[in-house]
Amino acid sequence: MLTATGIPDRTLFWGMASTQLIGWGTLYVPFPLLVAPMEAELGCSRVLLNGAYTAGLLASGLAAVPAGRWLDRHGPRAMMNSGMFAAALLLVAMSLVQHPASFVAIWVLLGVVTAMCLWGTAMAVVVAEAQDVRRTVTAITFVTGFTVTVFVPLIGLLIDLFGWRGALRGLALLQLGAAVATVVMLRQARVPATGAARHSGPGLWARLREPAFLGLALCFAAHAFIGTGLGAHLIPLLRERDWPEATVLLVAAAHGPAQVAARALLFALGRRVTMRAVGLVATGLVPAGMLALAAAPSSPVLVVVFVLCWGTGDGLLTIVRTAGTAEILGRADFGAVSGALSTVAMVPRTAAPLLLALIWDGAGGYGPVPWILAGVGTAVLAGFVFAARRGEPSDG
Repeated sequence: MLTATGIPDRTLFWGMASTQLIGWGTLYVPFPLLVAPMEAELGCSRVLLNGAYTAGLLASGLAAVPAGRWLDRHGPRAMMNSGMFAAALLLVAMSLVQHPASFVAIWVLLGVVTAMCLWGTAMAVVVAEAQDVRRTVTAITFVTGFTVTVFVPLIGLLIDLFGWRGALRGLALLQLGAAVATVVMLRQARVPATGAARHSGPGLWARLREPAFLGLALCFAAHAFIGTGLGAHLIPLLRERDWPEATVLLVAAAHGPAQVAARALLFALGRRVTMRAVGLVATGLVPAGMLALAAAPSSPVLVVVFVLCWGTGDGLLTIVRTAGTAEILGRADFGAVSGALSTVAMVPRTAAPLLLALIWDGAGGYGPVPWILAGVGTAVLAGFVFAARRGEPSDG
């Protein structure tokens, strides 16, 4: 049960779209661009820098459930507001780093902070506040789909003008602006009721044993494995096929536009489709795309099929991860349930690049990798089908 008026959908869209775009653009997009200059100045290895980044991802995954439970019990104001301001301070702290150990510690803290204020928590707020969850989530993801497009050139320019330390301070100012915007947006957020009404449903651990939750956990964990695995290995995989470099980069870059187009189409469809139907299409496209990538290494046509299937499926699954989970599992305890799904996906998300590298090394090439990803893609589909059948009745 919630009290207070709630945030209007239009305010929720503009507020979350802008603050999440800035949050991801200032906290995660800069890392690949900062590695080389930080490595040169600090004299530490690239392995250590990437290890610190991985530690941050692990910390975020471990903090997701406690953050979600806090959100369910106390509302978003205190946690999200403090997380957004803390993120700005940590960016300033990173700009002052002189020792590698400090860099590791900052990334661990950033991991905790992102669990407090970035995607999982933000989407839990949308589920709690929005009148039309699917359209609001879809509209937000449409805007945030341009995060890399906006911030990569911006960060490159800042590094060229001010060096990596100055760039981080500039990003901290942007993050500070996002923090102020978050405070303004959340002034109207509803506050969870206290007492017995808040605890009337099943306990969290009972919810996590529900068959529908287990199906979604399998689906999203397998999807995370494919996403981070391809993020690290798609370009070298395509290069191994002796394609022109321009073609390789075009195929890799086409993923973003396919995501955005899929989200725009879903927004246009509105409530004419259920999230179960969207999820079935999205999860079916994932193994289809992986099979296209595996079946004919030299076929441009099948590579186009791969780009369309994977880009569309991946773009839609970002929305299904929030709106589909709310439709299948309901809105009760959504913050903690969503956090648990993130925690389950943490290990495959962080392990995929290394595991695929080991397979590449053992096989002497990327030959088996697309077939393995096709098998994982089948788990994406199977997990969602199981969850859709065992979850709450559809509303539409």
